[in-house]
Amino acid sequence: MTNTLFINRSTSISENQIDAVLQLLEKDATVPFIARYRKEATGGLDEVEIAKIRDILKQYDDLQSRKTVVLNSIDEQGKLSDLLRDKIANCYAPKDLEDLYLPFKPKRKNRADEARKLGLEPLAKLIISQRGIDPNEAAEKYTNAKLTEIADVLSGARDIIAEWINENMHLRKRLRNLFEKRVIFSSELIKGKEQTGEVYKDYFKHEEKLRYCPSHRFLAIMRAEKEGIIKIKALPPREEALQIISEAIIKGIGKDADEVLKAGKDAYTRLLAPSLENEALADAREKADIESIQVFSKNLRQLLLAPPLGASRVLAIDPGFRSGCKVVCLNEQGDLLHNETVYPHPPQNEKSKASSKISQLISSYKIDTVAIGDGTAGRETEELIKRIRFNSDVRVFVVREDGASIYSASPIARKEFPQHDITVRGAISIGRRLTDPLSELVKIDPKSLGVGQYQHDVDQKKLKASLDDVVISAVNNVGVDLNTASPYLLQYVSGLSLSTAEKIVQFRSEKGRFKSREDLLKIPRFGAKTFEQAAGFLRIRLGENPLDNTAVHPESYALVKKLAKSRNTTLVELLGNEILLSQIEQDQELSYTEKDIIQELKKPGRDPRKQVKVLNFSKLIRTIDDLSVGQILPGIVTNVTNFGAFVNIGIKENGLIHKSHLSDEYVDNPADHIALHEHVEVEIMTIDKERKRIGLKKK
Repeated sequence: MTNTLFINRSTSISENQIDAVLQLLEKDATVPFIARYRKEATGGLDEVEIAKIRDILKQYDDLQSRKTVVLNSIDEQGKLSDLLRDKIANCYAPKDLEDLYLPFKPKRKNRADEARKLGLEPLAKLIISQRGIDPNEAAEKYTNAKLTEIADVLSGARDIIAEWINENMHLRKRLRNLFEKRVIFSSELIKGKEQTGEVYKDYFKHEEKLRYCPSHRFLAIMRAEKEGIIKIKALPPREEALQIISEAIIKGIGKDADEVLKAGKDAYTRLLAPSLENEALADAREKADIESIQVFSKNLRQLLLAPPLGASRVLAIDPGFRSGCKVVCLNEQGDLLHNETVYPHPPQNEKSKASSKISQLISSYKIDTVAIGDGTAGRETEELIKRIRFNSDVRVFVVREDGASIYSASPIARKEFPQHDITVRGAISIGRRLTDPLSELVKIDPKSLGVGQYQHDVDQKKLKASLDDVVISAVNNVGVDLNTASPYLLQYVSGLSLSTAEKIVQFRSEKGRFKSREDLLKIPRFGAKTFEQAAGFLRIRLGENPLDNTAVHPESYALVKKLAKSRNTTLVELLGNEILLSQIEQDQELSYTEKDIIQELKKPGRDPRKQVKVLNFSKLIRTIDDLSVGQILPGIVTNVTNFGAFVNIGIKENGLIHKSHLSDEYVDNPADHIALHEHVEVEIMTIDKERKRIGLKKK
């Protein structure tokens, strides 16, 4: 089976489209580039479909590599027949491949090996053939100085038979099917772990069908098991498994058949059940990982594409009590102009002095926006700022500060601000993530951004790959200003790496601002291939060619001129002329590329992100003690999971809208009903002060 056919059988994508994508990937084209600029070749496949082709291709390549290992291993043993070679070559299910390999897979010494050394394999073959012999009489011939008892002889023979049963590919398939459908997933408290495992008390005694266990609950149970709080089992009803084994191995009704059945029960208990239980749990974990990663990826995308404030002079505050509030002033480019610390809160309580200083800074540095971190003392600082009477209009925003401390201690922060300590860097990050969240958040490990579902428990390699895809997609979707972007943002542009991004910044600092996209080719070792992949995602404001500030690729500039000429107009007059561009759409049949160009020309340089909005929390709520059931409060969504959405209502503890309270209708996927950063109105349903839990309902 070719890789194209393998991918085709796993998707609804046509073979021609798959072939086109594979050819482009082979030429090192990136997913964003293929999705945006090679639609004619792929038939308009989007990023998700292209990434799926790429990922399934890796599965195919991994399977082929595993086949090579298996074939070589069996061949080295001198046991590779032509029939087995063909079976392996035509096997495209990883589990089936491992079942084929199982009889030949090198093993640690086991009971069956010991029995073979004692010469019991002929007896095992005789018994499993079930010709009606008396096993005790047959076993007498195998007694010797090492095996004096007939019971020991028969036990050894059964060990060999149990191994054969375990390696029976068809039986394993039938049992695997039973495990997939009928496994009961149960957990039980380990004695003495009641207090240390209090957070997992819902799983001290739990039982449900594994196939119906939601991903978040499965991951929580597995975490509790890993921490030594509970024991888990994942097995189907034993009698059903033994019935399948009996049907597969019993051919007669004599005493020898009884021995085979004993071996079958032993094989299940000692070999098959543990192996298939591990398989079932691994499959469930893979499914849970995929769902959890999807949740995290969707949240991360929404976080990265959060509405930017845009160029603004910002006074950013990282609030605190005892250590004070770190205050920084930033210019429109996010450069640090000034920093200091004020102490308006306990124990110092220098409110008047702090207010006076902040008012002075806002006036001196012509500040028009205040950004306040939403952590400790955030609400108190917001209240302080809003009481100050400024001489000009000043907007006040509360900014999510998850990850700011991670950034402030990172090598990136030290490189950007070597002269300042982590407290100053954290405040700068808060201010910058208000003006341009994407540019700032790409510097922080996504796992530190406070969105997701059990992200530390899932396959970290798969998580990183998925999150990298999200970051790359978000950056290229928005586009990057070539004259202002940091290397940490540029590195995510299609076709670029960190080293290439650093060369761009170095060239910019030495030669001055870029005037056209073509200037990129003047950078040493910046080749035509890199230019092809990256150019369309890089923007130049007020450059020599207005198309350089659009998503139109330089390879299509001639096509734009042709469109303008067809309407007897100029490029400048065509840009933003929605009436004229709509006429072009109506008058002729357009290709994928032409359609994209028309849409881009209608709103050239348009930022796909929404406009930032201010949310004012209730002034009556400061702590969980101020809450009461039935209250209606404003809030902002901070995280979306498979079981609901967490909402910041202006206090330290986030409330949870369980998915059953997101809508009057049944909710399967909360992400279909609510989004990260969404401003919502919620009703307080339950308050558990001891466990710091707040139940909400979306109004």
